[in-house]
Amino acid sequence: MSQLDREEPLGLVVHSLPTPQESVVEPMRPSGRLKLLAIMLVCSLPVIASYYAYFVVRPQGKASFGELIAPARPVGNWVGTSLQGGSTPLASLKGQWLMVSVHGGACAADCQHHLFLLRQLRATLGKDKDRVDWVWLVSDTAPVDPAMHKPLGDAVVLRVDPNVLNEWFSVAPGKSLSDYIFVVDPLGNTMLRLPAVFDVADSAKARRDLERLLRASVSWDGPGRPQ
Repeated sequence: MSQLDREEPLGLVVHSLPTPQESVVEPMRPSGRLKLLAIMLVCSLPVIASYYAYFVVRPQGKASFGELIAPARPVGNWVGTSLQGGSTPLASLKGQWLMVSVHGGACAADCQHHLFLLRQLRATLGKDKDRVDWVWLVSDTAPVDPAMHKPLGDAVVLRVDPNVLNEWFSVAPGKSLSDYIFVVDPLGNTMLRLPAVFDVADSAKARRDLERLLRASVSWDGPGRPQ
C-alpha cells in the first residue's frame, strides 16, 4: 500500500450540520407513549388490585362477625363540634380508619362499657392500631362529664347533629346507632358495623374482620393522615 505524499494536502470531508428545525427534539412517538403507559400500569397494579378487592369484591363477601354496609355511605360536608366548642369538619377525619361509637353526652354505664371495648379492640390490632382512630360521636347536647376526659385519652370526641349521624351511618331495623361500632375507611366511607357488646370470642372475630380490611388496604394506606 503506497504512502501518502507528504506534500499532498489531506482531504477533509465536511458533513452538513442539522438545521435548527432538525435539531429540535422529536416528539414522543405513539409507540413510546404506549410503552410508558404500560410501565406505569405495571407499577400501579398492586394499588389497582387492592382497590378492586376493596371496592368491588368486598360488598359480595361475608364478614365473620360484623355486617358489611353496601353501598358504603360517604362522609358529607358536615361539621361537628369539639368538647371545647370549636367547629371540626367531619371530612378532616379522612386518612385514617375509624372505629366509631355513637352515644349521648351523659354516657351512662353501658356507654362507658362500649367505649372501653372500643379502646381495647383497637389495642388488639398491635402495630396496625396506628392506622386506626377510635371516635366517640356525641349525639345530643347533654354535657360530657369532665371525669370522662382522662379515660378517653387519644380518642376523637365530637358532638354531631343526629340527622347527620343518620345520614352517615346505617342500622338494622329495630336497632339504634348506639347498638353498633361503625367502621369507616380512610376515604370517609362507613362500610362495616359491629355489635357494640361482645364477649372474648366475639372480640377475636371482630379483630379478624378489621385485620382483613387493613390487609386489603395496606398498599395505599399507611399510619397517620397524609400531610
